Amino acid sequence: MSKSKKVISLLLTVGLMLGLSAFITVNTYAYTSGIAAYTAVNGDSLFKIGQVFNTTADNLISANSLKSTSLNIGQVLKVPGDTYTVQKGDTLFLIAQKYKMPLTALRRANNIYTDGLNIGQKLAVPVSAATGSTNIPKEAAAYSAEDLDLLSRLVMAEAQGESYNAKVAVGAVVMNRVKSGLFASSLKGVIYQNINGYYQFTPVANGWIDKPANSDSINAAKDALNGVDPTKGALWYYDDGTTNTFMLAKKVSIKIDNMVFAY
Repeated sequence: MSKSKKVISLLLTVGLMLGLSAFITVNTYAYTSGIAAYTAVNGDSLFKIGQVFNTTADNLISANSLKSTSLNIGQVLKVPGDTYTVQKGDTLFLIAQKYKMPLTALRRANNIYTDGLNIGQKLAVPVSAATGSTNIPKEAAAYSAEDLDLLSRLVMAEAQGESYNAKVAVGAVVMNRVKSGLFASSLKGVIYQNINGYYQFTPVANGWIDKPANSDSINAAKDALNGVDPTKGALWYYDDGTTNTFMLAKKVSIKIDNMVFAY
């Protein structure tokens, strides 16, 4: 073999090895465990960020060598967790499932409330990929007959005239609240929760929650209890004719029939 052909052969071999190395890196090592990056948004505080990543303000100050507790919008902080690199075909829902964590928690950790992702995009995940442990409350393995009955009655009261998908979505909002850490930690607690003198769900206030549910509402509640979520993590819903400024200010996730679901 001539010298020039040897050089070409060597270059091709090296190129192939580098290509394989790049392929393996992208497809096998999608995450980096230990430290992730979080970008501060309007209204953030060290305390709030600490709640998301299960740490304290003092730890964040130490890890980032901060001189004060003040934050600037866009400021990048080192936080405990994993850095996940978005792969082809990934969605936030699938990534959340991979880590066995609520979709709402993944959205909050990255302040992403749309479904578009870019290949190579870095996501902060408040979980240890190496050990599989998570700081986010996990969905309960089973629910009682009382839970099913209560959720079914709420679904019936809120979405009796809507499609099955809308009924499931109502149940999913309740489940998202249970898992979010922002509301009561039980299904019954969420449904009967009273904040500042106001029940969170109208049927509790007007008594419709006490009416029996039909089979569609029961099946929809079962789907929601089993993790089906057409809303992709919504925490609120309202009818499309509302004039309530508080609700209208929420970021819309999806509209189903006459109901709007929001974060």
